[in-house]
Formats: sequence, C-alpha cells, structure tokens
Amino acid sequence: MKAAVYYQNGGPEVLKYEEVPDPMCRPKGVVIRIEAVSIEGGDTLNRFGGPLATTPHIVGYQAAGEIIEVGSEVSHLKIGQKVVASDAYGSHAEKWGVPARACWVIPDGLDVRHAAVVPVPFGTADECLFEFGRLKAGETVLIQAGASGVGVAAIQLAKRAGARVLATASSEERLQALKPLGLDDGINYRTEDVVEAVMRLTDKKGVNLVVDSVGGSTLQGSIRSLGHRGRVSMVGRAGREPMTVNVQSLMAGNRSLTGVFLGAEIATERGYNNIQRLLNEVAKGELKVVIDKTFPLQDAAAAHAYIESRKAVGRVLLIP
Repeated sequence: MKAAVYYQNGGPEVLKYEEVPDPMCRPKGVVIRIEAVSIEGGDTLNRFGGPLATTPHIVGYQAAGEIIEVGSEVSHLKIGQKVVASDAYGSHAEKWGVPARACWVIPDGLDVRHAAVVPVPFGTADECLFEFGRLKAGETVLIQAGASGVGVAAIQLAKRAGARVLATASSEERLQALKPLGLDDGINYRTEDVVEAVMRLTDKKGVNLVVDSVGGSTLQGSIRSLGHRGRVSMVGRAGREPMTVNVQSLMAGNRSLTGVFLGAEIATERGYNNIQRLLNEVAKGELKVVIDKTFPLQDAAAAHAYIESRKAVGRVLLIP
C-alpha cells in the first residue's frame, strides 16, 4: 500500500509518499481501507518532534473508511461496514490496522468524510466543556484557537448548552467564519491583547471557563482571563512553546487548572459511548462538521504546511 511516511522529525518537507507493507489484522482488530484521513493537531506535533514508533513512521491517529478484514476474536464488526477509528499512529495511509475497540460504526446517512472528523475534536471539546469544565447554561466560555477542529466543536457545543461564547483566532476572516457556529464575540489575537479584550467584553468579570489547546504563553493568558471560580481546561500545546506558567493567580479567585487528555477517557465505556453519541448527533444535523480543504494522500506534506499556515477553519483531510 501507499502511505505518507517520514524517517526523521522536522517540517512538512520530511513527509514522503512511499510503498510500505500492508498492515496485519490482529485477532482483536480490523483492517480499514481508508477513505478519509482527518489531520489532527497531534499529527503535526508528532511529525515535528514526537517519537518515531516505526521506521519509516506513518503518523496520524484518526481516519474513516470500510472494514476489509476482521480479526478472529471480533464479533461486533463485519467486513463492509463503514467505521471511523482513532489509534496511536498509522492513519496517513491507504490501509490501517486498528483495535476493534478503537472503531465507531458510522451512522447511516453520515458522509464518511464528515465522520472522519468527529471522534477526537468533538470528543475532546465535550470533555473540556462538560466532564472537566463543568459548564452550565448562562456561563461565559473562552475558546482559544476557535478555528481549530476542537475550537469549531467547542463553540457549537457550548452555545447549544446555553453559554455565551468568546473565541480567539488569527484573522477577522476566520472569526467571521465562526459566527454561524454560535460565536458571540471574536478576538483577533494578532491585533488585540486577549486578556484585555476578555475583560472589556465581560465588564472586567472574566470568563467562567477557558478551553485552551494552545498552551505556552497563551495558557498564561487563559489563566488571567478567568473570573471568580473560573476554570481552565488545558488540552494541548499547539503553540509548541514551553509549558511554563505562573499559577499563583489561581488562588486569589479560587480558580482551577485541569489537564485534559481524551486518550485517558476514550477507552472507558463512558468515553467510547460519548463519541458514538456525538457521531449520531452529527448524522442528525444537530452538530456541524467543518472541512476547510482536502488534499490527496500523496500531497500530505502540502496539507501539513497548509495547516501550519494558520489559514484553515476546521479540519483538513487527506484522501487516499
């Protein structure tokens, strides 16, 4: 099969399009013929500086397609079913061998490309807002990197829950694109000081919750944007800066900072069922998937470069 691989960490240019062995089907696994790869934030981070579990390494942890092989110990999935899967690596390819437990059946009528975007971004956003963020109707939430996959999902979920939604993005064009999803107030972090803008928009009260997938200096701003008993759900380091922050201000307002990692929840019954629920809601049209652009799998380097240009709104897909 063909795959986008690399032999060492670096920029998008390290990605090569090569022939590699087909994946094996393990007894408790399946093999998927991939129809759409959702490039996740962790994919670009891992390519840039993460460990290479294989050589050459096939990055990527989310994709959707058709099951073409089923392991001997798998009874709830069958050949021909359309599924979306999430696993540690291997999605940037034509075929993918994954544990059966890492697959969700795509609801009837849901486009495979749309399903490919759901598990990690929507699952992460839901965890950050509700399981760990304890968001309630009437509260105000700030979504850092609102145009990201997690941001697009979080805006919709927060608005649906009755919250006032603020979000940051790198341009007015990206902020305008978020308005139909439920954004109340946008903050262009290139032209405005985010903390000052938050305080202006909240009459100096601060927000009740921040979803921060950026980290670094942005995380410090998230903490400073909190109001009394405000919470930060810290869920990533897309900014690639060191995670060095001063947490002293948390005490003054009885504020809290919680690290969120979907991977620690996804294997639980609650986490697994929650993602299936989100897939069902997307299929019903209750939540919207935003696909900014698609690239052929052979152009994976160009797709990664486009993501890192910070022009996309929503997810970028690779199509084998």
